[in-house]
Amino acid sequence: MTVTPPTSGSDAVEVREVDAARWLDFELLFESRGGPKWCWCRMWRRDADGRMPHDPVHMKESMRQRIAGGGRVGLLAYVDGEPAAWCSVAPRETFVGLGGVEEPGENPAAVWSLTCFYVRNAFRHSGLMDRLIEEAARHARENGAEVIEAYPVPPDGPSYRFCGFIPVFAAHGFSEVGRAGKRRHVMRRVLG
Repeated sequence: MTVTPPTSGSDAVEVREVDAARWLDFELLFESRGGPKWCWCRMWRRDADGRMPHDPVHMKESMRQRIAGGGRVGLLAYVDGEPAAWCSVAPRETFVGLGGVEEPGENPAAVWSLTCFYVRNAFRHSGLMDRLIEEAARHARENGAEVIEAYPVPPDGPSYRFCGFIPVFAAHGFSEVGRAGKRRHVMRRVLG
């Protein structure tokens, strides 16, 4: 999936699904200064054997294996060919302990979760998160999702800020439907 040109400025923006061919870009982004190399976006993901790794070396290797095996994990945004931002988006059933809302009669496979973001410092406040939210919704819909769920916090929240902020998701058509723990709110958008 490619998105060009950006809404403003002269930078060319592309959004791509993370796959084995993009591992080095994913690794570069996560290991960049300030990058989430401490978690490798594994907070709510288990290994194939059911374990939840806690050390960064194991988490990195586990994520590499998941991607190499064709697992859906998320999207990378590139600015002028440089990895600039990430969002985790995948079927909700691939996460553990995430929380969320299960509607009666709902097909669990048709619900995707948008769980976290990372935007490199040089690219913050440029609209990349907005682009990633829209591309995540499109990507989920194109892969069979009927609903996309997010777990943001209030802008003044003390933790889970990597999940995004409630007003940002509200501006993209998400509605609050519940809570996931004490801090995270569950917001959904029906994909049509």
